[in-house]
Amino acid sequence: MASATKPGLRPQNPQFSSGPCAKRPGWSLEALAGAYLGRSHRAAGPKARLAEVITRSKAILGMPEGWRLGIVPASDTGAVEMALWSLLGTRGVDVLAWESFSKDWGTDVIKQLKLPDARVISAPYGQLPDLASVDATRDLVFVWNGTTSGVRLPNADWIAPDRHGLAICDATSAAFAMDLPWSKLDVVTWSWQKVLGGEAAHGMLALSPRAVERLESHKPAWPMPKIFRMTKDGKLNEGIFKGETINTPSMLAVEDALDGLRWAEGIGGLPALIARSEANLAAIAAWVARTPWVDFLAEDVATRSCTSICLKIVAPWFTALDAEAQAKAAKSLATLLDKEGVALDAAAYRDAPPGLRIWGGATVETSDIEALLPWLDWAFAQVEAEQQKAAA
Repeated sequence: MASATKPGLRPQNPQFSSGPCAKRPGWSLEALAGAYLGRSHRAAGPKARLAEVITRSKAILGMPEGWRLGIVPASDTGAVEMALWSLLGTRGVDVLAWESFSKDWGTDVIKQLKLPDARVISAPYGQLPDLASVDATRDLVFVWNGTTSGVRLPNADWIAPDRHGLAICDATSAAFAMDLPWSKLDVVTWSWQKVLGGEAAHGMLALSPRAVERLESHKPAWPMPKIFRMTKDGKLNEGIFKGETINTPSMLAVEDALDGLRWAEGIGGLPALIARSEANLAAIAAWVARTPWVDFLAEDVATRSCTSICLKIVAPWFTALDAEAQAKAAKSLATLLDKEGVALDAAAYRDAPPGLRIWGGATVETSDIEALLPWLDWAFAQVEAEQQKAAA
């Protein structure tokens, strides 16, 4: 039963945004004191820092030998589009779409690249597409975790180990919080601003040996912007994957990324990061199980995200409202949480069904999640009372 009384305990850190995400516990500006400010990113010291981001990231994620990892412009979006524009076009392509960003990749493939043999296999918010319909002879583009739907892939059993096409995976809200099956993937992208709480604007692009082979054997039919070019004279530009970035990076953001990586190593690496995120999901799941007005947007328990945890309102009075009124009520709920300073940026994504989205990545303390939950009940009670008053 939702409570009309304000809870006594507040989250110590109310930052539950799904990107940029909360900084790691104990973070302060002092963590950036060693940043190479006012220096060329091509100088030895700054370049070594960039290379360190790459090597530490590969080690924590358990990236296989032979994979390349580079720092690229424009966050995860830049990394994904760099891959799409550079690698697609030699064979048919399937795009799996079940939330906003995966739909964007479908739009890129169909309307921007205008590939003649492309299909988008879609599903509504809360569900996964028909994974059995994926054709192993075709290239494949998909997200591992739906940042705006809270629906993640439970495994990669559906990806053929002897596939002919490339598996291009946008893993921005999965990397460092979920175990990625590298043998089933060929391109993996993410940004610093998600699970480790880094700053925005920089993306990471990982390439398998199969992806490198495609790059060196395939010349796209369209013009390639400079910031997308990964080859020179038909060979991979290896410098990109050693810290020689295509454009100028922020050395302040680089220092912050290193701080997050060192923190991750210090708490136990990937297993500890995953455990922290799963504990946050478990806390919310226990609350949802005993709370009648709310449910997960993800319909299958096996597909619930442990990072972008998306919730829908299922109270009868709410579901009886039209779409515009539902959106207004959900916005009021998120606004109340913001005004109380207990949950900042917790509204559902603008294209998603009305509700809440609570980031549960590894930098979020489970104690803060647990402190937040009574406030969700309180805010819901306020909105419900306003609705009853308006209807009277």
